[in-house]
Amino acid sequence: MSKQIDYYHFLISPWSYLAIGQFNELKAKHGLTVRYKPINVLQTFDEMGGLPPGKRHPSRQRFRMDELKRWSAHLQVPMNFTPAHFPADQTLAAQMVFAAGGADGSAEAGKLSDAILTACWAEEKNIADEATLIALADQCGLDGSALVESAKLPAMAELYADTTTEAHAADVFGSPTYKVGDELFWGQDRIEFLDRELQA
Repeated sequence: MSKQIDYYHFLISPWSYLAIGQFNELKAKHGLTVRYKPINVLQTFDEMGGLPPGKRHPSRQRFRMDELKRWSAHLQVPMNFTPAHFPADQTLAAQMVFAAGGADGSAEAGKLSDAILTACWAEEKNIADEATLIALADQCGLDGSALVESAKLPAMAELYADTTTEAHAADVFGSPTYKVGDELFWGQDRIEFLDRELQA
């Protein structure tokens, strides 16, 4: 029987981008069903005790950049550390992931989520741009134009808002966060512990 994970994340998180390869390997290893659940970035910072990178103390900003460079080199994942379109409004992108069945464990939604993160952090694309999102969805084998229209429906906005509330109620405060049962694993550097939990 497939094990299920709730994957809460920001579609503009560099740490979620760095985790893509590791997490997909883990997903294949354990035959996981992953429910892709993007959550509201600013609402999460406001409600769960955090600050956007640009509002942090300069020492924290410098350390964040140092760590991004270290992890990018360690994982051999290429990335642009100062992307042209960051931060971008992820609202439409998130609602597209939900419209593609992300909360239900759709593999296509997972591919779209990964493609959006990669577009931001490796391809210098604006993930708030509708045409860009349509092209990304098309590349994932989805009907981008139809998906955008579905993503604009009130039901998708409600699902995005409700999922953010759900995440906060579960004590999710950052991205990426992986939830297995009642256990939370926060950060791309916790995937080894996630692996151990899945093997237990």
